[in-house]
Amino acid sequence: MPSVYIKTYGCQMNERDSEAVAAQLVAKGYTLALTEHVADVVLLNTCSVRDNAEQKAINRMENIAGALRKSRPNVVLGFMGCMAQSRGKELIDRLPDVDLVLGTQKFHRAAEYLDEILQGKRDKIVDTAEEQGSEGTIKEHLLNGNAKDKSVAAFVSIMQGCNQYCTFCIVPYTRGEERSRSIAEIVAECRQLVSQGVREITLLGQIVTSFGKRDIPKRDDKSAFVQLIEAVHEIEGLERIRFTSPHPKGYGDDLVEAYGRLPKLVESAHLPVQSGSDRMLKLMHRGYTRERFLEIVRKLRAVRPGIGLTSDVIVGFPGETEDDFEQTLSLCREVEFDNAYLFKYSQRKDTPAAAMPDQLPEELIESRHARLLELVNAVAKRRYDAFVGRQVQILVEGPSKKNEARMMGRTPCGKLVLFDGNERHRGQLMDVRITRAGSSFTLYGDPAIVGL
Repeated sequence: MPSVYIKTYGCQMNERDSEAVAAQLVAKGYTLALTEHVADVVLLNTCSVRDNAEQKAINRMENIAGALRKSRPNVVLGFMGCMAQSRGKELIDRLPDVDLVLGTQKFHRAAEYLDEILQGKRDKIVDTAEEQGSEGTIKEHLLNGNAKDKSVAAFVSIMQGCNQYCTFCIVPYTRGEERSRSIAEIVAECRQLVSQGVREITLLGQIVTSFGKRDIPKRDDKSAFVQLIEAVHEIEGLERIRFTSPHPKGYGDDLVEAYGRLPKLVESAHLPVQSGSDRMLKLMHRGYTRERFLEIVRKLRAVRPGIGLTSDVIVGFPGETEDDFEQTLSLCREVEFDNAYLFKYSQRKDTPAAAMPDQLPEELIESRHARLLELVNAVAKRRYDAFVGRQVQILVEGPSKKNEARMMGRTPCGKLVLFDGNERHRGQLMDVRITRAGSSFTLYGDPAIVGL
């Protein structure tokens, strides 16, 4: 059977989509190739959030086509995901060597279409049409069966699409409107994963806190999303629940209260603030103010004092003044995020922000990005250094990706911890004492001295 290589760009939703496509292909008899150089099929799962991400994927495909077509003319090349959705046939017009363009609601068609191309039944396939029920098709997982590589953490997609329409964002146009799966279907998938050895589940959605808003009524003043967390929480054998990516508007009192009531819901929250300026937040169409964001932070820390908080921030949004930027700096100082993902504003075609006046020069955006990055890293270093000498509990996921002689695990608040261990620790909840804080947001621990 053919082999396939999948390269993923962008967010965790894309990672999950790639995993589901890979699992579907493996179930059909395909094997997974380690590189594009030996694969019969090469798929790039693309991102459109920033222009740079699109250019990376296009350049990579150009290089792959140039390297492989002469020596292996029958290799099948394809784009999937957000850029495939937004550009469609344009990608084949630009890159005639591409055989398949698969939109965001068509991942489950990958095996069917590849079979048709490989068997010579069809030449080129472009499918970016909407498909009812596609939100329920991303449910296959690649849980490596052998003990050495067995996954103990898994992502579960609970919905597709976004209705927020932030003025800088192309996602509602590439992912479509929000469509949620049923609680029963999600719980069944989670239960199956736990039966296969998974101990931590991360619930995924473009705006995960909007789950079921239009379809599932509130019950006992609890949103559909909190009802889902409660249902997943009941699964025996599951140790931890995470979720991403939420919207600050989704942090009602019911969700804040859930952090204090449900022990499996880990003390970790990703809160994308985007800007500390009310003027910028309004132009971005974010739907909250600086003070409302800070109120959410205060409430979460009151319920779970040790909660780990991360965020997303955009630098250089059109019209951002020095005062607006200073307000972002001051918010980051006040909140003291454990980490923040900083994005240099990128114009996206057909988004409202792309047509706004006062687009900032690249040099100014670069300068502000560097200033904010310095602050975020300094705050994060202090917060990570504060863990040295503390005893923490981690869920051991497996060997470190950079050094297989070490094992890795995460604290409930999301900190990565490396320690000297072996395969018998995989899947265990274990206590370690933090001995030092390294660079790149990493802690080092020693289970041998716990209790001394």
